[in-house]
Amino acid sequence: MKIGVNVPNFGPGTDPGMLRDWARTVEGLGFDLLMVSDHVAVTPDVAERYPAPFYEPFTTLSWLAGLTTRIRLGTTVLIAPYRHPLLTARMAANLDAFSDGRLVLGVGVGWARQEFAALGVPFERRGRLTDDHLRELRAAWADTAAYGERRIPLWVGGNSDAGLRRAVRFGDAWHPLRCTLPWLSEAAVRLRTTAAAEHRPVPGFAPRIALRLTPAPVTGPERLAGEGTVEQVMADLDRLRLLGAETVVLDPYPGDPDATCHPQPAWQALATVATHTSEDRSSQ
Repeated sequence: MKIGVNVPNFGPGTDPGMLRDWARTVEGLGFDLLMVSDHVAVTPDVAERYPAPFYEPFTTLSWLAGLTTRIRLGTTVLIAPYRHPLLTARMAANLDAFSDGRLVLGVGVGWARQEFAALGVPFERRGRLTDDHLRELRAAWADTAAYGERRIPLWVGGNSDAGLRRAVRFGDAWHPLRCTLPWLSEAAVRLRTTAAAEHRPVPGFAPRIALRLTPAPVTGPERLAGEGTVEQVMADLDRLRLLGAETVVLDPYPGDPDATCHPQPAWQALATVATHTSEDRSSQ
């Protein structure tokens, strides 16, 4: 199972130098994938969670591709309705070529009503627009002379039943975000059931989970996967591997924008997980 990291490409502490340091840290620790988020207009509803500056994902990942050599690069998630599908197809294909085939394109429907309004995109139609976007994206990439021959992995985000069905119909993997482990366990079963009902292959399973290490165990039904002692987190990763996860993305952002000014605790948590992961692999 591969392990990735969601890197904050937003917030008061984020600038090109900080993004460079994040990339070098994540790749240097041996992680397999570096992912960033997507917002175009930092409207008040967006700024409450992810304040400016907000670095556009294709631009950011293109730059980071030149600063890294091994790690895969991706979006978690690109908001599909914000861009024309042919623009997404072209930018993704170019980024994949410039990075020597390291792109993973995660997409989702979006949630910020004010941002949709600022972009002139109808919020109520975002699900249908995302389906159309993915359909046209696949059709565009079928023209290998124009977009290249490599099949870019397409992860479909969304924790809802509609998001799960969308992943089965259009995705190479389903990419649910920040859930409890019991929910993920049940969702892995629903993924197989939905694929059977749609008469389609079961897509991969690539959840994004929290990463919050604590000195004492975290208990209770609301505990997110990835929260707790390092032993709890490693047990969560083992459980997800047994559930069929091909990749798990760790999200160390605690929700406080000021944390982007002080990434050292997140880097230390990632180093702890990397050390335990390396020890587990060497003992097998």
